[in-house]
Amino acid sequence: MQGTISCSRHYPLIPAAESMRPLPLRTQGNGESVRTLVEENAVMVIGRKGCCMCLVVKRLLFGLGVNPAVLEIDEKREVEVMSELEKIGVKGGRETVMLPAVYIGGMLFGGLDRVMATHISGELVPILKEVGALWL
Repeated sequence: MQGTISCSRHYPLIPAAESMRPLPLRTQGNGESVRTLVEENAVMVIGRKGCCMCLVVKRLLFGLGVNPAVLEIDEKREVEVMSELEKIGVKGGRETVMLPAVYIGGMLFGGLDRVMATHISGELVPILKEVGALWL
């Protein structure tokens, strides 16, 4: 074959689940690091390790161009973290938090159902723009 050039490049592929590196959780019993993580990030997704619903939320947000902070909770820390999450970013103090929990602008936004509903209705992108998670 005349004039045929073969060129192949091999790029290391990182499985999608590994590319979404979870944040480390360092609490001293008072939950201040959980509160700090929520307050410092425009969008925060908190869920159990390996939760498929958490993966759906992360994929939706990544698809919109948002790079959310992710906190994956293991079983031994779940009760401690959940009690702190109920106090963070909720008007009036306490609210039942279901995992995955999505915090937008330091306030509890909701779970998978609320994120999907606002996305379908077209309200999610303006909310994300308002808190600075999207620049488009």
